[in-house]
Amino acid sequence: MISVRRAEDRGVAKRGWLDSRHTFSFGDYQDPDHMGFGTLRVINEDEIQPGQGFATHGHQDMEIVTYILDGALEHKDSMGNGSVLRPGEVQRMSAGTGIEHSEFNPSPTDLVHLLQIWILPERTGLEPGYEQKSFPEHGRRGTLRLVGARDGRHGALTIHQDVDLYATILEGGADVTHALRPGRKAWVQVARGTVRLNGQPLSQGDGAAISDEGTLTFTGTPDAEVLLFDMG
Repeated sequence: MISVRRAEDRGVAKRGWLDSRHTFSFGDYQDPDHMGFGTLRVINEDEIQPGQGFATHGHQDMEIVTYILDGALEHKDSMGNGSVLRPGEVQRMSAGTGIEHSEFNPSPTDLVHLLQIWILPERTGLEPGYEQKSFPEHGRRGTLRLVGARDGRHGALTIHQDVDLYATILEGGADVTHALRPGRKAWVQVARGTVRLNGQPLSQGDGAAISDEGTLTFTGTPDAEVLLFDMG
């Protein structure tokens, strides 16, 4: 079964410097029918204006994954990490027992466009942690590249939950397939472009909750970009 969450039905937050779209309930946007899916709690599509960002704020007991689409995002946190994320780079921050961080667009001219994802950890009280890795476009093009997993296999980020996170950039007209093991479910998020998922059309910003599907087949327009969450 595939249940589609259309981009235009998402929550919206506009603050002048921030344009944010919420797939699930977040902040002032609360929808009891869309509180998350499995252990997936937040998918926010954010555009941050040049020279703007989120001031230092705290998190606890959450796995936070940031996926950059365009532009750059500067990160600083209370563990002493400081970095700039760019397209092709993915960050995982385990908030655990508590962490503070800031996120800022360092460009004086360009927007930063990103997806921020929150996943419930397998247990509370984890030691805070941080990873940032590069997954070049050529390694995601035409294939599902594992970018996050509980065991960090194949060079993926380590996510402290039974979630395998894949990213792909599709070739026009070519299929990419993924087999879901029995008892597992999935969420698909279209980051850009248009795709067909088992024949179901999806556009940028659309998401899809998937259960009882053995094989997922993606067919996309050139340069369509998709995230797949394979969850226990």
